[in-house]
Amino acid sequence: MSNKVPNNSVSFHHSFYVKPEDIDELNHVNNVVYLQWVNEISGKHWGILSTEEINRKYFWVVLRHEIDYLQSAILNDKITIYTWIGESKGVRSIRYVHIYKEDILLVRAQTTWCLVDSKTLKPTRINQDILSILEP
Repeated sequence: MSNKVPNNSVSFHHSFYVKPEDIDELNHVNNVVYLQWVNEISGKHWGILSTEEINRKYFWVVLRHEIDYLQSAILNDKITIYTWIGESKGVRSIRYVHIYKEDILLVRAQTTWCLVDSKTLKPTRINQDILSILEP
């Protein structure tokens, strides 16, 4: 797909332009907007990977976000977000997100997600059905 993601990963990317509502009083994309983009790309990628059956049984919740803000983006910049799945074991899965403006890395994020059973609303181990779609 790209040299911006590991070759051995299940990855996804999406491009768009910065909109006026993304801009803060300093005339650049607000840090909270980057976090929204991390969540949105994660949801889009999971929507492609998952099935209706899996979505009925389980959902993911965030346990932790780690975000490094490296550069800023401004109105009308073309943004491309890359995401891929890292280690997934027990009840946790790591997702990586890199946000670029052309070849400039703007934001690097790592999110720890927890798999939750839809009926019990409790964390549940990631089973082989899910592991098989998270691994290349």
